[in-house]
Amino acid sequence: MPSAAQEDRNRRMLRARDAMDRSYAEPLDIARLARIAYVSEAHFIRTFKATFGETPHRYLQRRRIERAMMLLRETNRPITDIAFGVGFGSVGTFSRTFGDIVGESPTAYRRGAATLRVPSCFARAWLRPSSFGEAPAVRRS
Repeated sequence: MPSAAQEDRNRRMLRARDAMDRSYAEPLDIARLARIAYVSEAHFIRTFKATFGETPHRYLQRRRIERAMMLLRETNRPITDIAFGVGFGSVGTFSRTFGDIVGESPTAYRRGAATLRVPSCFARAWLRPSSFGEAPAVRRS
């Protein structure tokens, strides 16, 4: 059974993570998130990783990629619009991060998702990026 201090710590980290989920497309910095959790910046980074198993930066990237995956599957918006729309500052960073997490380029993902015909709730659960590992390294030439 978690102690009162641990429950309080978890509640603070959940509050910060909820803020990230609500505002993932906006520029977020550690100072703002640490203020939401009522801790220092260094303590926030350490505690967030201990609580959720990944750094705040990686969680935010994964959240943005998850949203981009949905937009790639369900819209015809250009990839550039999607990249900026989910909060990335450049298409290059978006494409590299997408490849690191998903294992293929946004274009290849969109092409492959076009043939996917299963209930959307199942597809979302299946296609959600995992926080317990990354896609295998992709060789770039």
